[in-house]
Amino acid sequence: MRSTRIAIAAAMLGALALPIALATAATAAPASAPSSPPATRPCEQPGPWVIGTQAVTIRSKTSAKSTSVGILYRGHKFTVHKTSGNWHYITDKTTGVKGWVSDTYVYRDVRMCLD
Repeated sequence: MRSTRIAIAAAMLGALALPIALATAATAAPASAPSSPPATRPCEQPGPWVIGTQAVTIRSKTSAKSTSVGILYRGHKFTVHKTSGNWHYITDKTTGVKGWVSDTYVYRDVRMCLD
């Protein structure tokens, strides 16, 4: 059983490394090309806000002991207005409820450029 796992792991690593090994080298721009500011790529911008669990309690203040004013469910659209410490002031666009949620459960999706 262990040798099978090792073989599968080696095959997966080989499959992941193959595109990198076959990638062509990037070419430089011609010397006569005018220098312009680099365009902002979508992968360099922060991602959308997401919920990392099924539901998050929306609080009236920045404390886990404060009064609950609603629940933000995964799939609801929401806007983050400001941040204070480890808390984000949000508006749940689905229900219209405004309040604070912990950054333990609500965070920006991470994007990265692969070139």
